[in-house]
Amino acid sequence: MSSLAMLWDESHIWGLLAWRAIREMGFPCRMVRAQDIAGGALAGKSGAEPPKALIVPGGVARRKAEKLGDAGMDAIREFTASGGTYLGFCGGAGLGLTGQFGLDLCPWQRAAIKERMLHLASGHIHVTTPQSHPLLPESMQESPLLPVWWPARFEPQSDNAVQVLATYSDPGDDFWMADLPLNQVPDNAISHWRETYGVQLRPDFLTGQPCVISGEYGQGRYLLSYSHLETPRSADANRWFAHLLTTALGKDPRQNPIHEVPAWHLYEQDIAWDDPVLVRAVEIMDEIIAVGTDHFLLFQRNCWLLGWRAGIPGSNINMLSSLLRTVAAQEPTEEAERFFSKTKEKFGTTWEKFHSAVTGYFLAERLAMTLSKAYPDAVSQQGLLRERTALFGHPMQQGGVYAELVEVLEELVWLGEG
Repeated sequence: MSSLAMLWDESHIWGLLAWRAIREMGFPCRMVRAQDIAGGALAGKSGAEPPKALIVPGGVARRKAEKLGDAGMDAIREFTASGGTYLGFCGGAGLGLTGQFGLDLCPWQRAAIKERMLHLASGHIHVTTPQSHPLLPESMQESPLLPVWWPARFEPQSDNAVQVLATYSDPGDDFWMADLPLNQVPDNAISHWRETYGVQLRPDFLTGQPCVISGEYGQGRYLLSYSHLETPRSADANRWFAHLLTTALGKDPRQNPIHEVPAWHLYEQDIAWDDPVLVRAVEIMDEIIAVGTDHFLLFQRNCWLLGWRAGIPGSNINMLSSLLRTVAAQEPTEEAERFFSKTKEKFGTTWEKFHSAVTGYFLAERLAMTLSKAYPDAVSQQGLLRERTALFGHPMQQGGVYAELVEVLEELVWLGEG
């Protein structure tokens, strides 16, 4: 059976979302790792039939490229040039671009982020699309709502070979800038902030910018999207995602009966792997989130996504929690149990260490927030940065104690699903 392949490495929560969406909509797909791709999995050298499309979820493009290495990057180019479809979302879109750590499938590059505010946008946003295109579903409504989660941007070039399939328009009702929901901030306040403090809160910098692009590479095609079309319960995005997958498989999209991804109630999943170390890890994760929530550093944004105050490593907490909850909700395979039996003693010890350190760090962040106006130097910002880096690594990089835990959990997800 013709199938799809999805790159698992360096995808974290975005890989979980994409895998869940593909599975819920009933598409034939298998997970592949960077080493498999480098070894010829996309060319059928692993014994499985070559896929019709490679799906590369979000994450950091640089880290994906490092995992793939030269052999893996060349294999993806050869796969696409030979007629395959490359579907890249957010970090996967960045990987498809030209430049350092890029596949050079698309001649465009990633735009430099000159202001940090440009990378703090999240939620649903209206987009403008062509009236018709083979890669657009016929039922796409005018000005559809698509989700973006802290996207980078394309650097458009004068190149007719690149087709723009969606450009940003007006933000939807759930659109946030950092930890501020725009629909709860009056327009006169936004204007006042701009005129008095020089802060541009509305995402006008996105208006008219490309969000989804496509083009040909050899005999194949790429589609690069900074919208996460796999986002649960995002009707327009899910319909488009299903259309792309059906089209990639060479089938009539109109015959696909399922085109919406159900809600992902991450924290309501039952624990199926009743291992004491995993159960304790779940308890610790819940306690960490509770401390962050009680002290106004974290909040529950929806049933699968945390929100966080700007500067707090909430993204890392969200990634770790989603991986842990997914592992705990799986019936363990024999391979997963064998692997975990060798690592769980250290894993459990590391969780206890992480629990104590993150709790102390969160309380220090709260203290700094409390004293920031009256005593701005009372809590050393350099000290907080050192503590945060030791726990989570530098921003956009995986490091510290966090990286040790993620490495084990990602392997367990792979052994349970891959």
